[in-house]
Amino acid sequence: MRGGLWKAASVLGSIVATMLGLLFVTFIIGRVMPVDPVISVIGERATAEQYQAAYQAMGLDKPLIVQFGVYLWDVLHFDFGMSLLNARPVAEDIARVFPATLELATVGIFIGIVLGVPLGVLAAVKRGSWIDQIARVLALVGYSMPIFWLGLVGLLVFYGILGWVGGPGRVGIFYVDVVPTVTGLILVDSLLDGNIAVFKDAFSHIILPASLLGYYSLAYISRMTRSFMLEQLSAEYITTARVKGMSEWNVIWGHAFRNIRVQLITVIALSYAGLLEGSVLTEIIFSWPGIGSYITTALLAADMNAVLGGTVVVGLVFILLNIFADLLYKFLDPRAE
Repeated sequence: MRGGLWKAASVLGSIVATMLGLLFVTFIIGRVMPVDPVISVIGERATAEQYQAAYQAMGLDKPLIVQFGVYLWDVLHFDFGMSLLNARPVAEDIARVFPATLELATVGIFIGIVLGVPLGVLAAVKRGSWIDQIARVLALVGYSMPIFWLGLVGLLVFYGILGWVGGPGRVGIFYVDVVPTVTGLILVDSLLDGNIAVFKDAFSHIILPASLLGYYSLAYISRMTRSFMLEQLSAEYITTARVKGMSEWNVIWGHAFRNIRVQLITVIALSYAGLLEGSVLTEIIFSWPGIGSYITTALLAADMNAVLGGTVVVGLVFILLNIFADLLYKFLDPRAE
């Protein structure tokens, strides 16, 4: 009992320490950036008296430790300040744009898992064959090709020339705000509303950028799956299972693959987190109104409240995904500590 409480306290302590470290880094970044937050608020034509009054009102005259304490208190209450671009709370903006990134990354990681895991397993089983060579080339291309280049080519070919997919944005202009927002995930909301036309249009818009992200994650997932499987297939217990006459299907999926599940969880979790925070270029190319585009636009406009708020949310997502991966470890392998 005490051991379990100690482990829980240790995990909680590591989470708190990680979050404090993230908040400290974002706080320091906000202070060292060559952007005067007072000028950003009151403008360059303000008088010295107005500047000093705003400086004190924003608490910038207080010691850094006090400012950091205020920053922690605000973040704990999901208060990231006001956006300079639209004068709205940053928290409201993030709540509005994050579902778009979540939906795009989720469809992308689904494609990566469904295609990447079987491809990696097959490449390991058929090591040295043409299937293995194709899988390795696909992984290499996925790592090597700039995603913005693939996005532009994809838009030109599949949207501009062939017309197979929808263009930039989440839906066509005629379907904007047609279905009520429930989850913020337009594919889900359109189904909840029973509007199949919006669902089809939204799917035609998301399939190309999600496939590009899925291909990027597929390259990583398939390569790691192949590596894990090769290690297992060369183990003695696999040879023993085959000698005993066990079917190849049970050897591969019942024994070898079962023993790499825990390792794959880490790979998939990291890949998913990478899609959530690293889809900036994809969102810009496809005019996808997600958190990546939001942070980029805010950074170009020197809107540091929006930049730091988005950074904190992305960091929190990383932490939550790691916690989820740890819980899955213990579910799939109770021996995992």
